[in-house]
Amino acid sequence: MLAVQSLRNTLMGTTLTATVSILVILSLAALVNNAFNATRLLSSNAFFGSQTSKIFAVKFGSAALVLSISFLCGSMAIGFLIDANFLINAIGEFSSSQEYIQTIFEKGFLLALISNRMLCITFPLLLWMLGPVPVWLSSLALVWGLYQLDFVGKFTKCDKQSR
Repeated sequence: MLAVQSLRNTLMGTTLTATVSILVILSLAALVNNAFNATRLLSSNAFFGSQTSKIFAVKFGSAALVLSISFLCGSMAIGFLIDANFLINAIGEFSSSQEYIQTIFEKGFLLALISNRMLCITFPLLLWMLGPVPVWLSSLALVWGLYQLDFVGKFTKCDKQSR
């Protein structure tokens, strides 16, 4: 029961990640047409950094590449997770070995994690279009946020006694 619930939650999160990735890619593609005209307005201020056409193309291209990788990993993760769901629920002669099911399960979770991380990396790249200061601030926030997700906090004696 726990495996199916974890699988369902990860599947929903991965579907959201893939959907957001493809929507942001499409939004970037729509903005590319008007981006060069907007850079002329921003080029007079040193706060926004270099806004030449080559640098702006690198900024758009890097964000689109990372979003494409996020969408690809998310789509593959959805496929692996659905396959793992069928394999877990299969019984009798249709069931596979436990090692194979575990391998499919782990591949799905790993690809979902990569998709999520690539989507998180995209936000500083999108803010790079506004200049170096927003990138620096969002990178610091991203490092702090991912640290909070990846590492468990330390419990004190008071926390242990209250539980």
